Amino acid sequence: MKIITTGLLGFVGSRISEILGKKYEFTNISRSCGVNIKNRTQVLKYIENSDAPIVLHLAAKTNVDACQRDKDDTWAINVVGTQNIIDACDKTGKKIIYVSTDFVFDGEKEEELYTEEDIQNPINWYGKTKYEGEKIVQKSSVPWIIMRIAYPYRAQSEKKDFFRAMLSRLENGYGISAVTDHVMTPTFIDDIAHALDVLIQKNAEGLFHVVGGEHLSPFEAALSIGKTFKLNSNLITKTTREEYFKTNAPRPFKLALGNAKIGKLGIEMRSFTQGIEEIKRQTKNSNVTI
Repeated sequence: MKIITTGLLGFVGSRISEILGKKYEFTNISRSCGVNIKNRTQVLKYIENSDAPIVLHLAAKTNVDACQRDKDDTWAINVVGTQNIIDACDKTGKKIIYVSTDFVFDGEKEEELYTEEDIQNPINWYGKTKYEGEKIVQKSSVPWIIMRIAYPYRAQSEKKDFFRAMLSRLENGYGISAVTDHVMTPTFIDDIAHALDVLIQKNAEGLFHVVGGEHLSPFEAALSIGKTFKLNSNLITKTTREEYFKTNAPRPFKLALGNAKIGKLGIEMRSFTQGIEEIKRQTKNSNVTI
């Protein structure tokens, strides 16, 4: 099956391509092929000229603090770019798969997990633009899927995620100041790729939380990394969300998302501990760094 993509060369997309590249024929919209998603004319022309039935829209500006500093460019990429993609899908009848984020929530739901039915209320600019993107997709006239992911991590990549940033510091004997009063739902990108495949094969539609099976604080994540990779956990110290993020964009308090909906489709998502154990296994007998 042919799939048009955006952001396939990025942190999440490149791993999806590695895992699913033999099963699907991906063609990526990028500036290297003369298409900027902020340019409506270029996007429409490219998608109109393709016979692929699906568009997978991964491209976004995702650095939360950079988004807060440069609101205009973030809006142009995350909202205008998404509108251009959706307009092209509406015109050509192609199904859209939009990758969103847990940051569409405010993090104030303390007792229960966030489900797909919960009301969005983003508290930073990145979350606001992704929420706008979700609304654009949901108004589309074509079949759509929204995949909300959270704190994605993986093995080898030029870009360091939170997991490998922590691992690198511990491996090099540097201390980590990790937040205790923020809850996240880390998601192994290999599992995101598997979930995407299942959703495509089942011709699913709607909103899905494609997130890991464990909710924990960055401090707890750091301890898990230290234990799994047999590193010095005494290097890990506690800090608060207010102190750690005091000069940056606001972060939600508790982003514990539930994945029961995709579980009903037979999709299993690993816990953070299971995910980093798998990364350890993947890299154990290779000459590459994690």
